[in-house]
Amino acid sequence: MGTAARTIVGRDTERRRLDELVGRARNGEGGVLVLRGEAGIGKSVLLDHVRGAARGMRVVEASGAEFETEFPFAGLHQLCAPLLSDVDLPEPLRTALDAAFGLAEGTPEIFRVGMAALELLTSAADAHPLLCLVDDAHWLDDASLRVLTFLARRVAAEPVVMVLAARHGLDDLPGVELTGLTDDDAHRLLADTRTTLDQAVRDRVLAEAGGNPLALLELPGAGGFAMPATSSVASRVERSFSDRLAGLPPDVRLLLTVASADPTGDPGLLWAAAELLGVKAYAGAHAEASGLVVLGPGVRFCHPLARSAVYRAAAVDDRHAVHAALAGVTDPVRDQDRRAWHRAMAGSGPDEDVAAELDRSAARALARGGVAAAAAFHERAAALSRDQDRRVERTLAAAHAHLDAGAPDEAARLLTTVASDDDATVARVELMRGRIAFVRHRDGDGPAFMLSAARRLAATDPRRSRDCYLDAVEMALVVGRASGVMDMVVEAARSAPAVPGPPDLLDALVRLAAEGHRAASRPVREAVAASPLWTERPALAGMLAVELWDVGTHGVITDWVLARARETGSPLMLRLGLGMAAASAVHVGDFSAATSAIAEEEAVADAIGVAPLGYPRLHLAAMRGRAAEARTMIGTFTAEAAASGTGQTIANAHWAAAVLANGLADYPAALTAAREATRHGDLFVTAIALPELVEAAARSGDHETAEAALTSLTERTEGSGTPWALGVGAYARALVTGDEADHRAALDHLEATSLAPYLARAHLLYGEWLRRQGRRRDARTRLRAARERLSDIGMTAFADRATAELRAAGEDVRGRTTGDTDDLTAQETHIARLVAGGATSKEVAGRLFISPRTVDAHLRNIFRKLGITSRRQLRELPTLR
Repeated sequence: MGTAARTIVGRDTERRRLDELVGRARNGEGGVLVLRGEAGIGKSVLLDHVRGAARGMRVVEASGAEFETEFPFAGLHQLCAPLLSDVDLPEPLRTALDAAFGLAEGTPEIFRVGMAALELLTSAADAHPLLCLVDDAHWLDDASLRVLTFLARRVAAEPVVMVLAARHGLDDLPGVELTGLTDDDAHRLLADTRTTLDQAVRDRVLAEAGGNPLALLELPGAGGFAMPATSSVASRVERSFSDRLAGLPPDVRLLLTVASADPTGDPGLLWAAAELLGVKAYAGAHAEASGLVVLGPGVRFCHPLARSAVYRAAAVDDRHAVHAALAGVTDPVRDQDRRAWHRAMAGSGPDEDVAAELDRSAARALARGGVAAAAAFHERAAALSRDQDRRVERTLAAAHAHLDAGAPDEAARLLTTVASDDDATVARVELMRGRIAFVRHRDGDGPAFMLSAARRLAATDPRRSRDCYLDAVEMALVVGRASGVMDMVVEAARSAPAVPGPPDLLDALVRLAAEGHRAASRPVREAVAASPLWTERPALAGMLAVELWDVGTHGVITDWVLARARETGSPLMLRLGLGMAAASAVHVGDFSAATSAIAEEEAVADAIGVAPLGYPRLHLAAMRGRAAEARTMIGTFTAEAAASGTGQTIANAHWAAAVLANGLADYPAALTAAREATRHGDLFVTAIALPELVEAAARSGDHETAEAALTSLTERTEGSGTPWALGVGAYARALVTGDEADHRAALDHLEATSLAPYLARAHLLYGEWLRRQGRRRDARTRLRAARERLSDIGMTAFADRATAELRAAGEDVRGRTTGDTDDLTAQETHIARLVAGGATSKEVAGRLFISPRTVDAHLRNIFRKLGITSRRQLRELPTLR
């Protein structure tokens, strides 16, 4: 944190940007700026500047600490604590924050905590504009950093300004990169130090500092300018701080070491630990006189590098003694985790008692959403373990936590330290290596590790072995068949150990690969219908429901996933459910519902800091048929899929291109894309892509390809037997045989479903066939029905194709008119639908993880685009019903 206000040399552009942010906040608008740069480059000085410019605003501050990165929500608590007593938060939000700060039981979810913090900040800003300053953000704990990123993306419509200083990171937020001062400014700053230097020394200082302001201030007094040029500026400055320690009495150095080892800055802890260590009372005055530390209401070093320098300069025995003293004075009830950490740092040898305490800290961290913290506690506990088995168990727990925290490289590093001859332990290592490989998108590695674990467990734990085989199959489905991984997995799964009871999903999938859909559809359907599959593998269950053309079961699974996600608050499950809901809505023709689910999933993804799901947006773009928009999305999706190596994702992109091209009547392009989509027989995608291949091939005159695709499709649809399957199979057959009975059968089957796009396309294909038979009156009847249905759904390309066919059939048709809401973004459409349905701004805000004021800002844009002025008019729009 900054000390007294300091004169700033240079940085005119950065100060103007900060002043503009403060000015916007005074006018009711917010913003964020990240100040990035190396240690000593002037970030904290700029924080001092904006603090001084914010007169009349309320200021709350937080600072990351090198020794607090293991404590979840520690940084956020610093920022929020001053506001908690002033704002009366609704109970669910207060509970979320209390759980995050360890004040109540519960598992805090990042986006729930984010909403609570947003409500806290915006409510506090109602009285006075709010300035949030965060120094050393690169040292914030992971949970706090994610919540602050969540907040930074949502304060634009609030009188809240956030300024964060970090050496690196936060790259997706607006920021400035601070570089060294210009030569003129560096000379000015060096002159301001009033240090007498001869010209040669001055030139060396300027060269060594490289424009770094702190280096210019520190090096002349410490002789640091003589350090070798190969060391970094930060290390030279840290050395200058270390040099200040050399002449200090031992008691003063020990007191400074206590201050450096305690990240809380609590003077009560400092002096209590100092007393245990026998530090003399005079040490405090000498410590402050050194300029390294201020011992006020909060213990504060002059710079984070000073804290690091003091800690690293201490003798090892002194560090151990300091941590032991801090452990002795830390409250064992209110601050169990810091006490455990100090105990862990107080000695170098194994200590089972301390390791067990760290295990308990890890469990508490996990309960508060601190996965990264749990990893650190488990790893330290492993290092202190006397027993080999416990050390292995704790190492595996640390690796698992690192993987869950999004650090697969750290997890992989820990796994290299695990040495065991126990098959069960080796299998666990291989399972984790498989998951790491899968996260890293290395084709084949993930399933291969799963297969190795499955074989190892076959004799001792056959049920777990079969689960591993099923894990390998599920991973291989995402990798796709192009690499040969799926075939390898299925072949290996044939040797899975048998277990008592009826055939299970693994048996059914192996049979599907070996004998085809006619033989395996029923056992796969029975396995999917078993509710445990939904609870254990909802993504796989949903994928198989589509493979079976069973929209009803897919809907039941989707509803269960969404209900469970909202009940548990799991963002992972919520995103899965929303993605399934969006894809389902696309295929039943409810594009508004699909858009809403996509917008909500994007909000959740943004809240937890990950990329949104791509396939629902891709499916919607393809079916809508807006050529430019769809082609851009397909191109982006294809490039991303190729980079990640997920074959099924690439197949999805080809399917989308085939649907778009068929809608545009560009049958050669559709034929090329559909061939690629079906080439490798990927589960889920091949089923819905084969009808596109039949249509494109038949229209292109490639009858051999059309007949082969129809044979493959017929096996799938007849094996399924659902109305959706039979309807699509019938109109595909009609394209090949030209039999009117097949067209009529398609309509009969699809009329019994909710799948409006497929029914509309059946009308279109029948109408096109009738026109080519010269039955123009009958053709117009079918084509009108097709055009009306396709237009109502919003399938632009297919509706235009129906219009062109109607004109060719002799009917004078006006061009298609677009819906009123076509110009709205996905999020605006979702907000408009929610408001049209009677939701308040506060209710919409809670759904999309934004503030009510941001909802109102979106509504103003919506009203402007739609040419309306009120919520009542919004409710009257037919396109939002």
